[in-house]
Amino acid sequence: MPTILAYHDVKDVKHWLASPRRKEVFEPLGCANIRTFVDPQASNRVGLVMDVPDMDRLAEFMKSKSAADAMEYDGVLPETLVILVQS
Repeated sequence: MPTILAYHDVKDVKHWLASPRRKEVFEPLGCANIRTFVDPQASNRVGLVMDVPDMDRLAEFMKSKSAADAMEYDGVLPETLVILVQS
């Protein structure tokens, strides 16, 4: 199962950290071991690491309205999103 690292900027780090949306949207896709991170050098940059059983399914989900709605709720600035896949 691949592990991914995703990072992006958010409007409010405290809100993003407290949000239940990550679990609500990623766990039904089978994603597991979700861990969050905050960049100590950039006040609004955050990231997460998670295990993804189906990268194609995740890629399709990320194009969906549900993903856009979750990012909007979490205050994610989608234009800053970068996803890296474990090599």
